[in-house]
Amino acid sequence: MTTFRAVPTGSMKGRTVSVGNGGSLYRWIMKMSFEHLPALLSQALTTKGYEALTPVQSEVTQEEARGRDLLVSAQTGSGKTVAFGLAMAGELLGDDDRLPVAGKPLALVIAPTRELALQVSRELEWLYGAARARIATCVGGMDAAKERRALSHGAHIVVGTPGRLRDHLERGALDLSAMQTVVLDEADEMLDMGFREDLEGILDSAPDDRRTLLFSATMPKPIVAMAKRYQKDALRISTMSEERGHGDISYQAVTVAPSDIENAVVNLLRYHEAETAILFCATRDNVRHLHSSLTERGFAAVALSGEHSQNERNHALQALRDKRARVCVATDVAARGIDLPSLTLVVHVELPRDAETMQHRSGRTGRAGKKGTAVLIVPYPRRRRVESMLRGAKIPVEWGTPPSKDAILEQDNARLRANLMEKAELDEADWALGAELLAEKSAKEIAAMLVKSARAALPAPEELLDRSEAPVRNDGPRPGFEDTQWFRMDIGRRQNADPRWILPLICRRGHVSRQDIGAIRITTNETMFEIPKAIVSRFMSAVKRSGEANDEGADVAFEMIDGAPREQAREHKRQGNRSNDRGPRPGGPGGYAPRPFKGGPKRPGGPRKPRG
Repeated sequence: MTTFRAVPTGSMKGRTVSVGNGGSLYRWIMKMSFEHLPALLSQALTTKGYEALTPVQSEVTQEEARGRDLLVSAQTGSGKTVAFGLAMAGELLGDDDRLPVAGKPLALVIAPTRELALQVSRELEWLYGAARARIATCVGGMDAAKERRALSHGAHIVVGTPGRLRDHLERGALDLSAMQTVVLDEADEMLDMGFREDLEGILDSAPDDRRTLLFSATMPKPIVAMAKRYQKDALRISTMSEERGHGDISYQAVTVAPSDIENAVVNLLRYHEAETAILFCATRDNVRHLHSSLTERGFAAVALSGEHSQNERNHALQALRDKRARVCVATDVAARGIDLPSLTLVVHVELPRDAETMQHRSGRTGRAGKKGTAVLIVPYPRRRRVESMLRGAKIPVEWGTPPSKDAILEQDNARLRANLMEKAELDEADWALGAELLAEKSAKEIAAMLVKSARAALPAPEELLDRSEAPVRNDGPRPGFEDTQWFRMDIGRRQNADPRWILPLICRRGHVSRQDIGAIRITTNETMFEIPKAIVSRFMSAVKRSGEANDEGADVAFEMIDGAPREQAREHKRQGNRSNDRGPRPGGPGGYAPRPFKGGPKRPGGPRKPRG
């Protein structure tokens, strides 16, 4: 069920229209003509190929919305840019549907990122092209002197990012005295990015009698507070689905061992073979690492993060639009405002901090009625947290595991079969070469060689750790722990070792999940634990890498031991008898001197002093 609401701010009264996804009322709304719009804009929409307005575009152009401040909740990709372009028409166009001579700007649009600002500028250019609107763009990373010259020559509409607009305002290049409409696009994103002070400075400098149109995908408390401060008698419009998940996006979550995250990314890309995919990482370092790894494997990938210049970002986006690249690895901030019509797959390589961030990331796909897929890669230890987040956001998610190598090969066969069975236009040269091949090889051999050649161009899928293949036993160790390796850590009860932080420490240092760890034995000066022998090599490599870092617990030593703790204890007892029962050796039960535990996790309330 989709709900369209228009509710005055501060009141629960208003219009609420509920329609089914295939209902006649919904179809009636979508088939509304453009007769109520200015002729120039109506013609521009028709020329662009519009047959009907989207719900948010229809709502902001209703009679009750004209001339009023608007507080609009609308999903990413719902046509918001055209919506506020239509909404500001009353202040821009005169009675004769013409714009005055360009001078001091009449409308200001503020967007969070360069890409989004440039995209907004392009949309407004075709919408107001017939009216000969002069649009100035002011964004960070561009030539500020050139922007000041453009402003000095006059503009009807200014589009920019908060920091650059504030800079032009303070330097006197941007004059807001004639401003009639101010639009905040993706206002929640701008507040998250720390632009509150810039936004308040710009809004305080604009005339009091202006219109303020505030568009935001979510309405957290800071947005509501800003609306109360800077808007008057605002009309609240919401075209969001009652379920917060995007209706055209299929959400999936796959659980993996922490050490298998990168392999899971490879298999997801290979399985879906999306025309364009975007992978979200938390930091620019992780973007750099994943981009290099995918490029090395043979994927046509580009990277977007804060360390890239505007020129590099433009080249990366153009490569995606030209299909020279199919994968984009990006941080949250770098990917805001990106509009790629061919984007059908979003992968959350690192989990988003909250449901709103996840929806902003996922909203890059499933736009304008197209279907998209968003996949969350969830390390085993974090599944409960993710499930709680998704329940709170009311987002339906299909849980599963990453595609296996066999599943990917099966998908490859199906796609290859479909491609080869498509009708193709062949010229004489194609037929001639085909005849030459048939003269030397059989048709079966040629077909097999063609298949092999097509597969050789694809990156190889990865083998993932699959614990489901372990045999089930009712009278022994739990599945997967029939053949294990024991390890020793140089901390014990005297160093306040506690399972509540010992277990996360092992997971973090060895890049494994809790399910990969068997029994744990804590003694006076050391702790022993077991893991399956199948992952010992990978575990030790991760321990070595994490030990070289400066993370918490990096100075805790890990050591493989022979046999199980009971066998070790018997050996220690024999050694103690031979030493005339003088008590434990200085180095602990095994005669191995542990280093002081300095950098490990702290117990709640702070570390205790060692007893004795």
